[in-house]
Amino acid sequence: MATVSRENIGLLNDKLTVTLSKDDYLPAFEQSIKKYAKTANIPGFRKGMVPVGMIKKMHGSSVFTDEVLRTVEKELTKYIQEEKPDMIGQPLPLDVDARQLDMNNPSDYAFAFEIGLKPEINIDLKNITVTRHKVDITEGMIDEEVERLKVRYGKMTEPEEVTTEDNVLNVTFAESDAEGNIIEGGINKGNSLLLKYFTPGFRDQLMGKRKDDTIVLQLNTAFDDKEREWIASDLGIAKDDTASLEKHFKMTISKVGLVEKPEMNEEFFSQAFPGREILNEDDFRKAVKETLEQQWDAQSRNQLHDQIYHQLVENVQMEFPEEFLKRWMQKGQEQPKTAEEAEKEYPSFANSLKWTLITNQLSKQFDINVEPTEIKDFAKQQIMGYMGAQSLEDAPWLDSYADSMLKDQKFIENTYFQLQTNKLFDALEQQVNVIEDLVTPEELAGMQHHHSH
Repeated sequence: MATVSRENIGLLNDKLTVTLSKDDYLPAFEQSIKKYAKTANIPGFRKGMVPVGMIKKMHGSSVFTDEVLRTVEKELTKYIQEEKPDMIGQPLPLDVDARQLDMNNPSDYAFAFEIGLKPEINIDLKNITVTRHKVDITEGMIDEEVERLKVRYGKMTEPEEVTTEDNVLNVTFAESDAEGNIIEGGINKGNSLLLKYFTPGFRDQLMGKRKDDTIVLQLNTAFDDKEREWIASDLGIAKDDTASLEKHFKMTISKVGLVEKPEMNEEFFSQAFPGREILNEDDFRKAVKETLEQQWDAQSRNQLHDQIYHQLVENVQMEFPEEFLKRWMQKGQEQPKTAEEAEKEYPSFANSLKWTLITNQLSKQFDINVEPTEIKDFAKQQIMGYMGAQSLEDAPWLDSYADSMLKDQKFIENTYFQLQTNKLFDALEQQVNVIEDLVTPEELAGMQHHHSH
């Protein structure tokens, strides 16, 4: 009768030995040979009439090996299902040599496997203190957003020449020399820019310019830091590439535009906030403030969650069976790695594994589950975002679209993880110590760049 024994061979590293007697696999082997004989096509014999002895001689060794290994796998799986060792990854075979299997001399066999075990995890959420950075929405911020909405919902006109900082210029940047002679094979790219994106001194040079007029510029003098960075990126230039930022470009104006901003009336209010009854400017500004608060609160929560993540990963102590995991990275995954790759990638892998174990434990602790209906609703919300739909009731076709998305297993897995993570952080916000402080939008935005995961 088959047996499975277990012994410790290292830190969180055990050895499972599956021992088979010949009675465990021989009956199945003989049955497989007979089945093979009934289906084999061999010249000179009718189908189903091939002698068993010939089948053994021709294919017996491989069938014997397959049957022994199949029996080992069955016994190992049965042991794991019944004993439920708290494993990391899957068992790795130790020194399996199929050449020891001899059909002509069946005997008892022992197959060894190693398993990695999960460490004990102690998480004390009361020791975690994080800061909720809130942005105070100022009247100036509301003014800027009102102007942005006016531009967004305004009517584009095409005046003959540049007269105001609100002009929009469609331009083409062509790499040139200082005199404006185009460099063959150089950068050539179109863009659309507000006049206010240029430095104050350079704007003066653009006043009075018309369609098809040109001007030679350098990025490092025509734009301030923020605007220069994204314009350089659009042109394929790194923001710290000093030499390229000093290149000359011949800028050709292909169109002069100006947005006629709407009046502060109910028609504009309805465009900016469809579905809401806003009757006057005060209510409109309140709606703008609420929107800004929601946007910045969402960023504040993201930053808060980032702090919680780092506190957990950096402060929760756990040990791993490092050598086993490196071997598992090399042999136990769908895409095997070399020893050098496993060594290089192990720190990142261990960090990810640590977070997975933490989230699994906390999800069980807070009884966090994601239902199929939640995944479908998420799919609908994504479609609504793509299509610009305002409500589920307005789009009954969403069900068929969502059902098609739910056929993608990767989408389901990613959505499940995202929803589970959102629920987990919602729960953690209520468990950790949270203090609040006020920050500027620039300070909070700067914090987002420090996220390292």
